[in-house]
Amino acid sequence: QVWLRESGGGLVQPGGSLRLSCSASGINFKLYTMNWYRQATGKQRELVASITSDGSTDYTNSVMGRFTISRNNVRNTVSLQMNSLQPEDTAAYYCKVRARGSQFWGQGTQVTVAS
Repeated sequence: QVWLRESGGGLVQPGGSLRLSCSASGINFKLYTMNWYRQATGKQRELVASITSDGSTDYTNSVMGRFTISRNNVRNTVSLQMNSLQPEDTAAYYCKVRARGSQFWGQGTQVTVAS
């Protein structure tokens, strides 16, 4: 069974920072591309950042230069460091992996950016 569990969300003021973490189990973590998605109320879920097995990263334009994705293949975790947060970053953030022909999602963690 593949399990993903996110943590680290919360309420932060505009301009602030948060670090999200996703812990994975049930897969050979180091082999897989890991992804962070987010979904704001009333909007479609969007891909925020990805990191491949060799550490290559990709970001959606709106977070480039502000967010950093990283992975720890010993702890089986993927993190998302979010700086200069803005109200438009408010969303539920999800970790996702595609493995064994299926997509697996975590339960999500809420990030709210408000003064």
